[in-house]
Amino acid sequence: MTSVPATPPMVANDDRIVTLGKIVGTFGVKGWIKVNSFTEPLSNILDYEVWQVSSACGWSAMRVEDGRETGKGIQAKLAGLDNPEDARLRIGAQIGVHRSEMPAPQAGEFYWSDLEGLEASNVEGEVLGRIDHFRTTPAGTVVVIQGRQEQWVPFVKERIVKVDIAAGRVVIDWPVDW
Repeated sequence: MTSVPATPPMVANDDRIVTLGKIVGTFGVKGWIKVNSFTEPLSNILDYEVWQVSSACGWSAMRVEDGRETGKGIQAKLAGLDNPEDARLRIGAQIGVHRSEMPAPQAGEFYWSDLEGLEASNVEGEVLGRIDHFRTTPAGTVVVIQGRQEQWVPFVKERIVKVDIAAGRVVIDWPVDW
């Protein structure tokens, strides 16, 4: 979550699945998985009792039986994965939860997923495009905007002027031609 000047938050579609991590490996002989968590802190992904796990057939609910944070990341035991072979079949799967299960952000804070798809314009009112996604780089987080050209804008308070989820718009202090 990031704090920015804003109007009161509103979520348009609470049934959508928000990706919180990815299965990246297996651990041990009882079907435990290694997880690349996208939450902050990493262990927040373990706050959810049921994960939606992606596959070629769509999303399926899997109950989290146990989980822990280690020095190397997150490990979890999901119901139905009882051996390394079962767990190995899930490597690469996305982990998500329904947006309605996530805690409401504080005033002035937003989940990145709530901003994706919104129109981005600059302070002069020129449309930059739509927020496609966010990317974490060594220099910090950037918002990737798809418009006439792809633009990567630092996602910092100094650049984000206003967020209006109800109007579907974010105002960014950024020239249209950068």
